[in-house]
Amino acid sequence: MTSTQKNTPKTEQMNFSADVARLLDIVAHALYTNHDVFLRELISNAADACDRLRYDAIQNPDLTKDNSNFRIHIYKDTEARTLTITDNGCGMNHDELIENLGTIAKSGTAALMEQMKAAKSNGGGEKSDPLKLIGQFGVGFYASYMVADKVTATSRKAGEDKAHTWVSDGRTGFEVSKASKEEETKLDGLRGTAITLHLKDEGSDFLLDEKIKQTVALYSDHIDVKIFLCTPHETDKGEGQPINKGSAIWARSKSDITQEQYTEFYRSITHGFDEPLLTSHWRAEGVIEFSALLFVPTMRPWDLYDPSRKAATKLYVRRVFITDDLEGLMYPWLRFVRGVIDSEDLPLNISREGLQHNPIISKIRTAVTKRILKDLAKLAQEDAPGFATFWGQFGAALKEGLYDADQHRDDIFNVCRFYSTHDDGNTLISLDEYINRMHADQDNIYYISGENVEALKHSPQIEGFKAKGIEVLFMTDTVDDFWLQQVTDYKDKKFKSVTKGDVHLDKDEKEEEQSEEATALLDQFKEILKDEVSEVRASHRLTDSPVCLVAPEEGTDMHMERVLKLHQNYQGTTKPVLEINTHHALIEKLGQITDKKEIEEAAHLLMDQARIIQGEPLKNPAAFARRMSLFMEKGL
Repeated sequence: MTSTQKNTPKTEQMNFSADVARLLDIVAHALYTNHDVFLRELISNAADACDRLRYDAIQNPDLTKDNSNFRIHIYKDTEARTLTITDNGCGMNHDELIENLGTIAKSGTAALMEQMKAAKSNGGGEKSDPLKLIGQFGVGFYASYMVADKVTATSRKAGEDKAHTWVSDGRTGFEVSKASKEEETKLDGLRGTAITLHLKDEGSDFLLDEKIKQTVALYSDHIDVKIFLCTPHETDKGEGQPINKGSAIWARSKSDITQEQYTEFYRSITHGFDEPLLTSHWRAEGVIEFSALLFVPTMRPWDLYDPSRKAATKLYVRRVFITDDLEGLMYPWLRFVRGVIDSEDLPLNISREGLQHNPIISKIRTAVTKRILKDLAKLAQEDAPGFATFWGQFGAALKEGLYDADQHRDDIFNVCRFYSTHDDGNTLISLDEYINRMHADQDNIYYISGENVEALKHSPQIEGFKAKGIEVLFMTDTVDDFWLQQVTDYKDKKFKSVTKGDVHLDKDEKEEEQSEEATALLDQFKEILKDEVSEVRASHRLTDSPVCLVAPEEGTDMHMERVLKLHQNYQGTTKPVLEINTHHALIEKLGQITDKKEIEEAAHLLMDQARIIQGEPLKNPAAFARRMSLFMEKGL
């Protein structure tokens, strides 16, 4: 939203920003082939409004004294070509109409538009499919514009006496005004919201009762609020029967629920278009009792790594909705899980603030976490492609639990997968698979951390390991550098970075004697580079490259240091160790040179080469270019 101006004392007109107008245009046109979904979105919103009021009425029964029977009505006016969806839920006041129906103008819009621009610039293809991109955000109320060229929302908040109307064509902005008497008649009693859609030609099939029934049966049969195909007045006179089952899907037996019904429930709570990758439905009985219906999405939500993102699992108490943003109900590293948890033990009149410190919540969290990790481990065993999809989308988030949930660490490790030098970094493996392939005398789980697998596959530090058939794990997620500081071992095998400290890959191998030329060259390099490195030594890990950088045994791993500087304004600087492959042809030739100036130039050139390989910036690019030109000239 941009500026606000008053046309009359009763009407406010507000304009959409350019990005919002563009996004609404995409919703209205790009999603045409799936336009039935608009009704699912509006029914889902209506059910949420009823759930919220049911909870508020526990503390304030007066809010529902006019009608405690929650319901949703869908009715049409064939002559006027309108479809109306009405609920008697919590309703909205003037400010909430503007805020709640303007949420599309928040941060998600900008992120979505950037993705669409990037997809377009990359030449389109599957990744540019608007349906897939919008599915990461959900369209909610604005799905209405797939079938309507004008939408009117009239609402009165429970407990208040004024009703207001929001009107928009989805293009030029919207108006908010006090509701007229005619508009108020659409409301179900003294509260709730009525959404009226002025249908376009492509939405005219929703003027048929059978079409509405079919759509509700497909998308919204699970909604725990009765849905009627008539006006509220007709229901009050005893006419009409609900067109949905009106029972909580999570309270029903799994044998009575089809996968299609699970999928539609998942889509109704996520407002998305993807299918759940994993569905976990069970009932816990014993010390605590609760039902859970949880899903792991196929697509990563756009804000998965936004620090302000909260978990989105809904908490119910004996079918009464309590909250969908309770901190502590799910671990932050399981924030991608969506669904419902319905407790039998929590008191209905507890405040949301009191819930955070209730011991039952922590017990539910523990039980749910164990079940989700167990189901993910099962997915890994039974559906390798499906698990690979999960790991690519959510693996980095899950690994956050290795850092701060030590009581679940073993179960998280059981799910974790890594790329490694085995199969040239093309196959995800478990830590148990790594250990089963370890050499008999190997005590460490070796790893290397960096930006991506392709770059790490060519790191000089792993040359010796590959030559001796010692597997090295590739750690490419930012969180890896942090949990590896917290977790030292797995099944009595120590984690050890191949870019830190000295390594001896063969315990029985005798220390090779260095030639006098190599010893003299190392001494010269130490003196020349004394301000840049902590040590210069002969390498036991290099086979093909002449040099590489590693961190001292007691220092900070170089990639970790780079991550800390980037994310936490880390100021410390660990001088690296320069390792020299004394058997490399270049090093052997340098050992024969007596010109001190030439040795100095070579030392700095090799140091810069090691920095480039490590992904470190050059301190003096101009000097590097000059030295490179000089040595090329001599070589030619």
